[in-house]
Amino acid sequence: MPEIIMALDQGTTSSRTILYNEKGDPIAMASEAFPCHYPQAGWVEQEPEDIWRTQKNTMEAALEKAGLSLADVSAIGITNQRETVIAWHAETGKAVGPAIVWQCRRTADYCDELKAEGFDAVIKAKTGLVTDAYFSGSKIRWILRNNIEARDLARQGKLKVGTVDSWLIWNLTSGKVHATDASNASRTMIYDIHAMQWEQEILEKMGIPEDILPEVKPSSGVFGSTDKEIFGHAVPIAGVAGDQQAALFGQACYSRGMTKITYGTGLFMMMNTGAEAIASGSGLLTTIGWQIGDEVTYALEGSVFIAGALMQWMRDDLDFFTDVAATEAMATAIPSTEGLYIVPAFVGLGAPYWDPYARGLMVGITRGTTRNHIVRAGLQSIAYQANDLIGAMATDSGIRIKTVRVDGGASANNYLCQFQADILGVTLSRPRNVETTAMGAAFLAGLATGVWADMDQIKAYWQEDRAFHLNQSQEKVDACLRGWQKAVERAKGWARDE
Repeated sequence: MPEIIMALDQGTTSSRTILYNEKGDPIAMASEAFPCHYPQAGWVEQEPEDIWRTQKNTMEAALEKAGLSLADVSAIGITNQRETVIAWHAETGKAVGPAIVWQCRRTADYCDELKAEGFDAVIKAKTGLVTDAYFSGSKIRWILRNNIEARDLARQGKLKVGTVDSWLIWNLTSGKVHATDASNASRTMIYDIHAMQWEQEILEKMGIPEDILPEVKPSSGVFGSTDKEIFGHAVPIAGVAGDQQAALFGQACYSRGMTKITYGTGLFMMMNTGAEAIASGSGLLTTIGWQIGDEVTYALEGSVFIAGALMQWMRDDLDFFTDVAATEAMATAIPSTEGLYIVPAFVGLGAPYWDPYARGLMVGITRGTTRNHIVRAGLQSIAYQANDLIGAMATDSGIRIKTVRVDGGASANNYLCQFQADILGVTLSRPRNVETTAMGAAFLAGLATGVWADMDQIKAYWQEDRAFHLNQSQEKVDACLRGWQKAVERAKGWARDE
């Protein structure tokens, strides 16, 4: 019988399951969307039961499409939206309140307090992260201070809190395992990425009891097994990584200096820095890429909050098009944006600015501005944000980046990829299989269970679809970047006095 690996890809807007064979080929996929909720300006929530229900549904649907059962699956890998926090009752398994999504800015004021006290230096030194509402720690503190039920359960020793991977593991194992992996833990702002443990000084500062947190395990290894009584078979959960780390692994970026960009709801650039945790002086994040056995691979990361979400907004709320795939033709139907710029700071700006008070801006509008101009400017804004990151990454690492591997939904847009190559001044390499996030989770699970012998075997499965090379003069690129920087300056701090 062929080896089948099931990858659970739990994202911000949908849950997916992809089945892979031992050659790394996808053989079946199922996806189901679920909503985000916005109860106040800057707040973003999801229903934890929606996350679990849609993920379970897609598991069943993918197996049905492939004509398989869970008994045919060798191992399960999990990759997930990071930083999103869920609290639940340890005895009933029921969620206590909504999931607080990574995009949520409700704790921005508290993070400002920490920075004013100088405690951000402690956080940076221990966790590699900037002090920002993006990360999980301040969200957990908010739950404990504002959710009465959660606070009471914590006092009784009956509360569990974790990121989405922990929530899925808990449900898959029927509450037998409360665990996360090192890559997800490194995004919480309460985990020491050097000592590889929950950081006591930060936990005490935020009032977070360690016993509510998951056990941290290597990214490749057996976490537990699906509950046989519920799922019919005990299948090992053998690989877990946050979505961007999983994409880096799925892109086979196993050597120091290899870099990838993932275009999803947000945009994420990540560079493998090997065994060295490089401290950033440019507003980037030092994070854990993955842990295999006792070996930890570190990474530098730049995070942009709004990328594909901008196109979703144009589709769902502005009715500019019905299919995001149409944006390529719309963007190329005109020769330029005619000076139009969009800064999609819907929930603030991420790296390298870290301005939670920035807000979205469209500037340069004239009477001749059309939907095509706005779409083209929107796609360009994604590339500009990536360019803000790559310069900082090269400066921090001392590595000259020549090629960047790209993946995620928007990487199918040839206009975006070409403009990105022009702005970055590097070659962009797009793989044949752009679903590298799920593939990374599958590879981690397969490594742990012997489906693949080592990472060298996995590297052989990566194949290029197309390369995009610089095709613009430096003069034109510089003019574009000057306009972008002017627009960003006008977007900064907009909501500070609200």
